[in-house]
Amino acid sequence: MGSLLVHVTHGPEAPTRAALAFLVARTAAEEGHEVSMFLAGDAVYLLKAEVTASLQGIGTGSLAEHTAAVAELGVTVFCSGMSANSRGVTDEDLGATDASRAMPAKLVELTFASDRVLTY
Repeated sequence: MGSLLVHVTHGPEAPTRAALAFLVARTAAEEGHEVSMFLAGDAVYLLKAEVTASLQGIGTGSLAEHTAAVAELGVTVFCSGMSANSRGVTDEDLGATDASRAMPAKLVELTFASDRVLTY
């Protein structure tokens, strides 16, 4: 099996793209691949429970359902600490996915350590 990094930069303004990112991460994890996610920019809003609950992608399903599955499957989720801080995303918001704050160096590390990288 391979390793996949899903880098998410779109947030609530693009619900289909946001749900697709989590659907792809979920699918890869269900197939046995090692999956990591890194949310940056407006994507950090996707960690807020009220945002997650409200988003439904067109043809990509419920963000809440995919987020729960990603957490249950043990996908490692990181969010840009700088993006989170500047957008008011708190440590409490990170709870649903058990996301960790990280700096750009972590994104670089994950990129070079992964077999493949997808960006949404």
